[in-house]
Amino acid sequence: MFQDKDGQYYIMYGGWGRCNIAKLKKNFTALEPFPNGDIVKEITPKGYVEGPTMFIRNNTYYLMWSEGGWTNGTNKVAYARSNNIYGPFERESTILEADSSIATGAGHHSVMNFPGTDEWYIVYHRRPIPNLDRDHRVTCIDKLYFNTDGSIQKVKMTFEGVEKRLLNIK
Repeated sequence: MFQDKDGQYYIMYGGWGRCNIAKLKKNFTALEPFPNGDIVKEITPKGYVEGPTMFIRNNTYYLMWSEGGWTNGTNKVAYARSNNIYGPFERESTILEADSSIATGAGHHSVMNFPGTDEWYIVYHRRPIPNLDRDHRVTCIDKLYFNTDGSIQKVKMTFEGVEKRLLNIK
């Protein structure tokens, strides 16, 4: 699920190398056709496997996804940017991948931002080493850092994650 700047909600989904986007009706129980009558648009970037996540930072759309295989050490996170929600999204870089001293299977993820700040975090699962069970995964959170041109720096897996932080919500 993704809410665009104009308030429109979208669903992004897809696996097996295809990524689609569709508009959600206001009741969230149906899809809103595009002006040409299509229900979905394909926005698949090169290397896409599954697990799309989208966010906006500085008026740029960031599309992130999983690549590789989740049952082995090839699972990783890549991203692309566009000025349009429908792309085109040209793959830029891998930002999260296995670290043989910490974990493998760093693929499925999400991104969050503290509202009103430029603090961004990636939440993902990984498989601790040694991988005694292919389905043994732990949830982790690390900080996302951006370069001045808006590109995302590689995420360094840690055992510590991020510091605990309490928010004053009014």
